[in-house]
Amino acid sequence: MGYSMEQNWRHLPPPARPIAAAATDAVGAAQHRDGDALADAVARMAALDPAHTGLILGVTVRLLLEDTQPDGIDAEGVRAVLERSVRGASEWQTEVDPHVILLLLAGALGVADEDDETPPPKLDELARHAALLLADLLGPRPVPPFLTAALAEIERAQLND
Repeated sequence: MGYSMEQNWRHLPPPARPIAAAATDAVGAAQHRDGDALADAVARMAALDPAHTGLILGVTVRLLLEDTQPDGIDAEGVRAVLERSVRGASEWQTEVDPHVILLLLAGALGVADEDDETPPPKLDELARHAALLLADLLGPRPVPPFLTAALAEIERAQLND
């Protein structure tokens, strides 16, 4: 089941369209606890340009953090998001690695440890965990408005560089 079928991404630049469609499907699958659809969407996401995908998903996570934590997020807030998203994913028996969620949060907040010598998680693991994290941050809300806002912000930043 494609969760992005009703969403028309033609207004986006061509490189962003498959990322937005796959991310919408992955997050929708996570929101509906549909493991097969999640695996399919994650496989599509992991096959796309990792730099573009990571940027779009990271900005989307940051925008959602700003939306859910309007007064800013501190260490306690990050811990609460981490615990809630891990617990939520665990409740439907999907495998979740708290370290990967923490890496995604740190990257979205711009505090990733560049000197970390542990090998980064595989692209499919990052994509799956990003979908789980986004689904948790969204709750019942749809992801397309936040993806659209993230892409607009990325476009503005690129125009200002």
